[in-house]
Amino acid sequence: MTENEIGSILVNSALTVHKNLGPGLLESTYQACLAYELSESGLHVRKEAALPVVYKDVKLDCGYRLDIWINGKVIVEIKAVDNLNDIHMAQILTYLKLTENRLGFLINFNVNRIKNGIRRVVNNL
Repeated sequence: MTENEIGSILVNSALTVHKNLGPGLLESTYQACLAYELSESGLHVRKEAALPVVYKDVKLDCGYRLDIWINGKVIVEIKAVDNLNDIHMAQILTYLKLTENRLGFLINFNVNRIKNGIRRVVNNL
């Protein structure tokens, strides 16, 4: 399955979660529900996947955790904030670089219309 196919399933799953829950809940709630929806679609989902940093050929656990990693190809960073800002974008770009993945999504569920909370992020390796 391609990154774009995974992305389409992800966006539809985020729409379903937001339609059922609406804004105002904790990130962990959206993460659990979105992971469930994605798994039900037949995707391999890892929640809170540890992401080590390789420094001088040594893997170091620096505490980075991917909210959701789909099929080892697409990273999802979930937020429930008033507004997304540059630090959130930097976070997803860093995760893409460290994993050498090309596609990520930054999703803010704390919006009235979820389409306004979804940012597709591409890392041009």
